[in-house]
Amino acid sequence: MPLEESPFWMPVKDFPDSFTAAEKARLTREYRAATQDIYAAHTRMRDFLRDEYLPRARTSVGLSQMKGGEALYRQLIESTTTLPLEPDYLHELGLSEVARIKTGLEEIKAEVGFEGTLDEFFDYVRTDPQFKPESREALTQSYYDIGKQVDAKIDELFSLTPAAPLEIRPYETFREEFSAGGSYESGAPDGSRPGVFYFNAYDLPSRLTTGNVTLFLHEGAPGHHFQISLAQENEALPAFMRFGGTTAFVEGWALYAETLGEEMGFFEDPWNRYGTLQDEQLRAMRLVVDTGLHSKGWTREQAIDFMLANSGMTRTEVVAEVERYIAIPSQALAYKVGALKIQELRQRAEQRLGEDFDIKAFHAQVLGTGGLPLPVLEAKIDRWIAAGGG
Repeated sequence: MPLEESPFWMPVKDFPDSFTAAEKARLTREYRAATQDIYAAHTRMRDFLRDEYLPRARTSVGLSQMKGGEALYRQLIESTTTLPLEPDYLHELGLSEVARIKTGLEEIKAEVGFEGTLDEFFDYVRTDPQFKPESREALTQSYYDIGKQVDAKIDELFSLTPAAPLEIRPYETFREEFSAGGSYESGAPDGSRPGVFYFNAYDLPSRLTTGNVTLFLHEGAPGHHFQISLAQENEALPAFMRFGGTTAFVEGWALYAETLGEEMGFFEDPWNRYGTLQDEQLRAMRLVVDTGLHSKGWTREQAIDFMLANSGMTRTEVVAEVERYIAIPSQALAYKVGALKIQELRQRAEQRLGEDFDIKAFHAQVLGTGGLPLPVLEAKIDRWIAAGGG
């Protein structure tokens, strides 16, 4: 790719209008000279990885095939989940959750009147045009509409909300091919710059609109946008709590936020419910696949086949997920572990507080002190329950 067509050249294409033609020409010359060296370095790195490193790299993908990998994986599990969990326990928990969620998908299949196997049902949703975005513009509008519906329900569930607004944008075209289905970019701590929910409009035939609601709830509001913004806006917290956080809490909260679609009324639509079960299934499969890859000697192909067989995800989505787990061992485990803990704590509070349970107060307790390790969060909620949930 020529330098002028690469992302490195974007600043030159976006000079302020106040710059004169002479200033633009001078800056372009100087920028080209500086950037050529950087671009050449990237090219050398690419060539090294392709021509020297890759031919000598091992063919296995998991940590368990490396010297010391088993001990490293256990350390990573405790680091990401904040709990000393065994790979075998997580693997079996994942298989149990996968089976439970498949039962829920069977129920939706019956509800919508689909006659056929669950795999055939998955193929139907994967391929039927009604579940594909009509255009980038239509996909964008669908997220705008979801955002408005969420905004209308937030006050029923939250007393603590961030100052920073939330913007909704598709990924830029230069990076969409290699980006996740969605992500969140935090705003400024003082709320002056909005948080951004990004969604992926690349390869539209591979995108399923059934998952739009839960993607927004997870990456946008009340998921990452609420948790991250509230933490960094809270000047009473030390910096490591404002701007840090554990993966299990941060991603566990976002996955828990998806379940609030039930209370917001989104899941009265069976296709939205299908989407949220598929998203929950993704997080359950992560327990199986991550431990399979890094503890049980699974190959990349085994992991891909397992995910395709147990969900309605497209192959494009599955390949991206599996390669992520290979590259970042244990990170994907934290979602389900964290969400299950928050759900457990909510159920405990509901049972013990009875009519005194206040969902807004519970959410304020969870979100009011940054991204805590799960044992610390549990101790905090237990103290809150013991004090009467006030």
